[in-house]
Amino acid sequence: MTGVKPEHRIAREEVFGPVLAVTPFRSDDEAVSIANSTDYGLAAGVWTSNLSRAHRMVRDVRAGVVHVNTYGGADNTVPLGGVKQSGNGHDKSLHAFDKYFDLKTAWISL
Repeated sequence: MTGVKPEHRIAREEVFGPVLAVTPFRSDDEAVSIANSTDYGLAAGVWTSNLSRAHRMVRDVRAGVVHVNTYGGADNTVPLGGVKQSGNGHDKSLHAFDKYFDLKTAWISL
């Protein structure tokens, strides 16, 4: 789908399926702003030949997984999870155990 605007339903809700929604932007900052304006953050994709831009996008886009010049792929040694309304905790890797622990801190002065 081309010409998608941030307020369109396809851009505001999670879509599970082979769908590509294209939203034009003029700068990296605008692209990050558009990407982060949604309530969800499971995965994102960035296509660039500029390695510095790739690292900035990975850092600035609020998503559990950011793919650069690829999409898909999985590995049980790295965590898989979303941010914001996309997920609760992470699956795969040793980070998956974190959701089974209820850590507690106690400060006691005797």
